[in-house]
Amino acid sequence: MDTTTDNLNLNEFNKPALPSFLNVLTILTFIGSALQIIGAGWTFFSVKSSYEQKDKLVEQMNTPGMPSFAKKMMGDPQEFIMTITKSYENRIPILLVTLVAAALCIWGAMQMRALKKQGFMVYTAGQIIGLLASLIFVGFFMAKGFAFMFGVAIVILFVGMYAANRKHLIY
Repeated sequence: MDTTTDNLNLNEFNKPALPSFLNVLTILTFIGSALQIIGAGWTFFSVKSSYEQKDKLVEQMNTPGMPSFAKKMMGDPQEFIMTITKSYENRIPILLVTLVAAALCIWGAMQMRALKKQGFMVYTAGQIIGLLASLIFVGFFMAKGFAFMFGVAIVILFVGMYAANRKHLIY
């Protein structure tokens, strides 16, 4: 046999296996990033309708029959109008930055599946860019909202779990 071929095959067998928890995290990242891409497209195409109906939505928020928890989740009506208006005005940059952020997360997860340390930094950058884009293009007032705070909690959770598994990244 050719020794070059034997050495290449030997390197394949010596490669450490992907830890199961890191495998699960990256699969969840692929799913979450795919949902983020779908959501970005959905938002891009539906925000015009929300913008045109914003006054009607605020009226519905102020009806006496609206449960208090629903009113609390939607926030202040003026901030709600500003959120929809800014989202509509900045729909193209929001779409582009969201797609870039999702692509960075996917690329980072792929690198971590190959046990490359750089994948963690790429993934973390994608997550931070996604959060900052929301604040910059829509407004810092949205940071008070439940959806944004939930998103921040998910980002912290995943970055923390990946950070705890960095010891498995060897390249």
